[in-house]
Amino acid sequence: MAKTRPKRNWDRQESLIAFRLYCALPFGKLNHQNPDIIRLAQKLGRTPSSVSMKACNFARLDPLHQARGIVGLIHGAKLEEQIWREFHADSESIANEAEAAYEQLVTSDKPIDLDALEKPTGPTEAERIIRVRRVQGFFRRAVLTSYNHRCCLTGLAIPQLLNASHIIPWHICGTPDAPVFAIGGRADPSNGLCLNALHDRAFDRGLITFDEDHRLVLSEALRDDTKLGQLFAIFKDTIGQSLTIPDRFAPSREALAYHRDFVFQRS
Repeated sequence: MAKTRPKRNWDRQESLIAFRLYCALPFGKLNHQNPDIIRLAQKLGRTPSSVSMKACNFARLDPLHQARGIVGLIHGAKLEEQIWREFHADSESIANEAEAAYEQLVTSDKPIDLDALEKPTGPTEAERIIRVRRVQGFFRRAVLTSYNHRCCLTGLAIPQLLNASHIIPWHICGTPDAPVFAIGGRADPSNGLCLNALHDRAFDRGLITFDEDHRLVLSEALRDDTKLGQLFAIFKDTIGQSLTIPDRFAPSREALAYHRDFVFQRS
């Protein structure tokens, strides 16, 4: 068991791990009595209260929490704000960096050295696969946690049937075809929705979307295509139903507008 070290400032690697914790746990569970936080604190050589406080401090940067009056602590604010800005500029890189830092922390007693993990030599196929795995894992945890592990449309709470759906598709984010605001959107939870498997597939195929008021809209293709008639019968009762807005990482209105304009099949 790691001993608690003398009081010291949080460095970037530790702050990234705290940011990952903030994204992975419900806000109400970010307390010093949470066993996950206790174990992480032991690894970091810090107190559970310190780790809990650091993770909660990221909440002050979320616009939804700002609206609730959450101010947070001033100490360490610059580093937290830097990570927050970098995440929204390139969520994929920050998610990968945070996951790499966490992986090294929980599998090794050696000091975290991200420079050793991220060498500037061109990525091998194995490294690319690891990066994709990290980013997808980060995104799924953050999205499902934000929606309290419930489908944002139906309320279904069976984990095996829930998906973290990209609003702007994965294959578009990070490419020249992506809108400017979505260049780094592969790991950004605000580019995601928690949907059950059926609605996730329909959303991904552009058979459903959400309007400016977050209400469900069905494609005319569901009405006209006899092969999809059964699907229309399943979905018709949810026409106009509003999706649930989470208490953090609310879905991006720009991303939803992109889905309506470029993914949704209007007819």
